[in-house]
Amino acid sequence: MYKCIKYFILLIAFSPQIGHTQLGSAPLTAPFKDLDTLATNDWWNRESNPIINLKVNRDSVVAFGLYTVHNNTLKLTGQLYPLYPNETREIILELYSDEKWKEVQRQNVNELGWSALFRVENWDSTKDIKYKITHGKRAFFEGIIRKNPADNSEIVMAALSCNSNKDRGLRENYVRNINYQDPDLMFFAGDQSYDHTEHTAAWLKFGLQFRETFRNRPCITIPDDHDIGQGNLWGENGKLSTAKGSSDGGYTYHPEYVKMVERCQTAHLPDPYDPTPIEQGIGVYFTNLSLSGIDFAILEDRKFKSGPEGKIPQQGPRPDHIRNPEYDPKSIDLEELTLLGERQLAFLENWAGENPGSMKVVLSQTGFCGGAHIHGSIDNRLHADLDSNGWPQSGRNKALKLIKKANAVHIAGDQHLATVIQHGIEEFRDGPWAFVVPAIVNDYYSRWWWPEDEQAGVNPNNNTSLPWTGDYLDGFGNKISVMAYVNPESPSHGGGYGLIRFNQKEKRVTFECWPRYTDVTTGKASQFEGWPITVVLD
Repeated sequence: MYKCIKYFILLIAFSPQIGHTQLGSAPLTAPFKDLDTLATNDWWNRESNPIINLKVNRDSVVAFGLYTVHNNTLKLTGQLYPLYPNETREIILELYSDEKWKEVQRQNVNELGWSALFRVENWDSTKDIKYKITHGKRAFFEGIIRKNPADNSEIVMAALSCNSNKDRGLRENYVRNINYQDPDLMFFAGDQSYDHTEHTAAWLKFGLQFRETFRNRPCITIPDDHDIGQGNLWGENGKLSTAKGSSDGGYTYHPEYVKMVERCQTAHLPDPYDPTPIEQGIGVYFTNLSLSGIDFAILEDRKFKSGPEGKIPQQGPRPDHIRNPEYDPKSIDLEELTLLGERQLAFLENWAGENPGSMKVVLSQTGFCGGAHIHGSIDNRLHADLDSNGWPQSGRNKALKLIKKANAVHIAGDQHLATVIQHGIEEFRDGPWAFVVPAIVNDYYSRWWWPEDEQAGVNPNNNTSLPWTGDYLDGFGNKISVMAYVNPESPSHGGGYGLIRFNQKEKRVTFECWPRYTDVTTGKASQFEGWPITVVLD
């Protein structure tokens, strides 16, 4: 009976038809009364909004667009600010051809998240094409669908993660630097929003901050735990989480909220490899994107992962933190535990065998090892963090074997600690290379790479002054070879972004790592100590 009442309440809270007419400003009751309140129901009556002004001029209601082109199909999401009851819910996609704008498609905006998806088949990728998303007679967002950069000697991707709400300012430095370096592709690895129960307002804030980086180039965005309202996420195939901190596995908030977040952030990605929903009707988006011979696999490394609570021996005050360095790592690597899940492993297996000879890249939310020793504050040493993809170890190794089979490199975020690591599976350095990019804002919950004995590992990187490089075991017993890291004492508190250069002809990948407050337009800017790192693939 309780479950029925709960879902009835949520049906009212998330009903577009009821939201502006019958419900008005009537208070909603527990347990989900506070989801996306700033952008739903009578949103215009909210007295204060600490995230972003939603009451924009009506010629500015089209906030931004996000797009990808794959297999001659354009997918473009139009993101709007909330609309008033008397405003049309229809938006239009126009393309510029023969020296005039031509309407090509109309779509209705979904009032949960205020977005709409355009899909255009048989796309011509040989030329730049201007697009315009329009609403009503005055509002529009305009940009360029870039041609496929087939003639470029290298393909460049900018990668960012962790846009903390501890700093709500604009991101002028990032926009200036990235546009000057002119990458072919943007990748936001997760935690675009840290406002948990107010995704729409925070997502619009993110768009306002970064839209000039993806107005005129394709962009991959994938949500992580904070985007869907959780401090950590072990998705466990979509089950409902009831434990504090969600360490029992699953999703804390209503599935319609989760689906809204994923719709706004991932609808513009290429079609999923296997679109079958998981539990609670939550969708999936794992897929691949090809760009000028580079094949990017986009993973959901949180969605199927097992939660630790009740499944493994607890080693500390929290089910997901291990503080006892004497524990047996094998005691938590149980056969029934999952990391990527069978469906994503099947995808990776298939993807690894396709397009032989093409350069391949795996994109995901977090890294496949425990790459940090100290969390949050300098006195908080943690032996192993079960939120990382270093656990479960068997699942980690299955994933790395397939990434290595594809001869791919791995790019991720989440950790607030930039690292370049070559993974070991059976032996040190027999696995793929991985670059975890720094946090956009790293003034809150920083992490450190700081071995307790303060000694370099075997086979250190002799091309850097960083003291702690070489071969190590992480807290799960995984073999890792650390080539570079950025601790928060570095410039910009270790905040910044990654720039990855892919040279298909020479099978060479260069990982660059740029501080937040540097200015690359001066010609005098320096990367973090230890960067760039260049690797040549087999």
